Amino acid sequence: MSHEPARASAIADLMRAGRENSRLSMVFRYAVAERLGLTVSDLECLDYLADVGSATAGQVAERTRLTTGAVTSMLRRLQHAGYVTAERDPADRRRTIVTMRPERVAELERPYERFAKGVGRLIDGYSVEELRLLARHFGHLQAMYLAELDRLREGEQRSA
Repeated sequence: MSHEPARASAIADLMRAGRENSRLSMVFRYAVAERLGLTVSDLECLDYLADVGSATAGQVAERTRLTTGAVTSMLRRLQHAGYVTAERDPADRRRTIVTMRPERVAELERPYERFAKGVGRLIDGYSVEELRLLARHFGHLQAMYLAELDRLREGEQRSA
């Protein structure tokens, strides 16, 4: 598919910027996790619990795309470190309900505060239409990531 030079250049710039944004986002997440004495998977779990309040271990596994065994170890570690509580579901004793300790949320948010303020200033300069375009773009990318993660996991299970 041939593109006019200006479009091809703009697409190349967008792809390059996307790759660099992804790389820096990952580097930032690793730095924050290290500062807190956690792993990136721990952070993903805690971010999820901060959003939803409580979840089952299975829901955490689904969200983080980790195996249930890895999630069990992670939740045990986070519980021991005082970040979460884990209690048996009274409706189904086989399930564990995991809850973020509310007094630890501010500690997890602190490393992001300066960056969040900068992002707030950045998006103040965008129109409503631009914000909707960006939200749509990220939504499409998220769906593509999830589909690829499923394919990768299926491939791992097939080859195992």
